Amino acid sequence: MERVIKNYEDVDSWKTVMFLYQSALKEVGTKLEILNDEFQHVHQYNPIEHIKTRVKTAESIVKKLKRYGYETSIENMVKYINDIAGVRLICSFTSDIYRLAEMIGNQSDLKVLSIKDYIKNPKESGYKSYHMLVSVPIFLSDSVVDTKVEIQIRTIAMDFWASLEHKIYYKFEGNAPDYISRELRECAEMVSSLDDKMLSLNEAIQTCVLEQEEKENRTNEESLS
Repeated sequence: MERVIKNYEDVDSWKTVMFLYQSALKEVGTKLEILNDEFQHVHQYNPIEHIKTRVKTAESIVKKLKRYGYETSIENMVKYINDIAGVRLICSFTSDIYRLAEMIGNQSDLKVLSIKDYIKNPKESGYKSYHMLVSVPIFLSDSVVDTKVEIQIRTIAMDFWASLEHKIYYKFEGNAPDYISRELRECAEMVSSLDDKMLSLNEAIQTCVLEQEEKENRTNEESLS
């Protein structure tokens, strides 16, 4: 019987932990590509525009542990830092976000640990995204290690805003002037409005296409009768 490591009690090497997170990204990335390909096969449409993956650097992990008030250790890192392995899915429309979240949640070998919907409940800064923390089993030669991966799902517009917001706040080390924060929130509102309009436009186009197809079908039926 395979040995299942649940709390990383047998993992004491930094390289081993990083190997597990990299492997988890490969597993999740492959699953997402297959889901995207299947959706294209069935619906002739790709909900995923881009897939980005990354593993946090040692420096970033240590800073976050210190910010949380924990000692620097592999045990604390694995227990308290949930976004060491991260996947970002970029979609065209907000409807794609919830469609993808449902598809991911239906994967039998992925366990959804938590969900944070910053689209319905944006952060005070204006940040919007859909976060899923999942656990994926990594099958090694003599054990199975459940490894956490954070999945962020955003539209292109949300990702554009979040990327610029991160760069701006990085320059101020998190202490941006009030007028900068205010302007960023206004930009977030414009991004949200743009997403809504693009979704409505896409739905209107789909309706027009269906109506045109129905009209052509009726015309063909009448010509055959």
